[in-house]
Amino acid sequence: QVQLVESGGGLVQAGGSLRLSCAASGNIFTVNAMGWYRRAPGNQRELVATITRGGSTNYADSVKGRFTISRDNAKNMVYLQMNSLKPEDTGVYYCHAEVIHSRIQPLKNYWGQGTQVTVSS
Repeated sequence: QVQLVESGGGLVQAGGSLRLSCAASGNIFTVNAMGWYRRAPGNQRELVATITRGGSTNYADSVKGRFTISRDNAKNMVYLQMNSLKPEDTGVYYCHAEVIHSRIQPLKNYWGQGTQVTVSS
């Protein structure tokens, strides 16, 4: 089993910044793609940003130029630096990881419990 633990959420005023962190631990051979998703009140969960093990990134159009995803492969951690935050960025942010447990097993998807981000206007 693998656990993903997020941290760094909170309340911030519009225009402010927050940095989210997510640590993956447990039975890990390697971690492939990692990412951040969010669920705003009344909406479905949506992609925010992803990053491959090699460092290739992908962002939702709504956060391009404001958010930066990065990772530390040695620590199995992923980060999301969020700048110029807007009230519409409010939601629960979830960490995601594609984990391979051994050379002979296919990858599995894991999710964190989520961390609340609230941006006040």
